[in-house]
Amino acid sequence: METKQALSCLAALAQETRLAVFRLLVRRGEAGMAAGDIAERVGAPASTLSFHLKELERTGLVTVRRHQRQMLYAVDYGAMRRFLDFLQKDCCQDHPEICGCAPADALPERR
Repeated sequence: METKQALSCLAALAQETRLAVFRLLVRRGEAGMAAGDIAERVGAPASTLSFHLKELERTGLVTVRRHQRQMLYAVDYGAMRRFLDFLQKDCCQDHPEICGCAPADALPERR
């Protein structure tokens, strides 16, 4: 991940509603959630939530797909992992095993 993209992720997550949405979607898993359900869970009006979801999608941390008439939002776990790797890249004086950091390329690939 490039610095510019990491800054975009940090900026998106540095807002209370977007952080709450992201954390909710992380817990939800690959199935994701419909926008209306997200709005209800985080207590945000639909129009406001739409703006926040677009910001998260713009970073690549969240994806959207259509299922019948609903838009389902889910975390892109690969993008999340690349973001976390970027943050931990120089962890512990280049000894990531000290702090339990595992680079994404060391993790088994999900199918």
